[in-house]
Amino acid sequence: MPWLLFVFAFAALAMAFSVTSVALLLVCLLVALVLALAGVMQLLARRVESRSGDIAMMVDPVELARMREQAEARRRAAATSPGEAAFDERS
Repeated sequence: MPWLLFVFAFAALAMAFSVTSVALLLVCLLVALVLALAGVMQLLARRVESRSGDIAMMVDPVELARMREQAEARRRAAATSPGEAAFDERS
């Protein structure tokens, strides 16, 4: 879609060179500028969207709290039984 906007912007610019009225020249130049800016903005939006992570993969706060509790429980279990923790590190 942004490339189509660039084509229309180029067409408006070409039309601006062929008109004889100053008012129509200004309108064509303004339309070309707006279409070119819209095309650039769409290209930038696509780039940002492609680089952003999938929102479905984000961890919600409840799940994050549960994962923290599990990690803390593992740390406490490892601190109370150092023999098992040393065995786990060797394997």
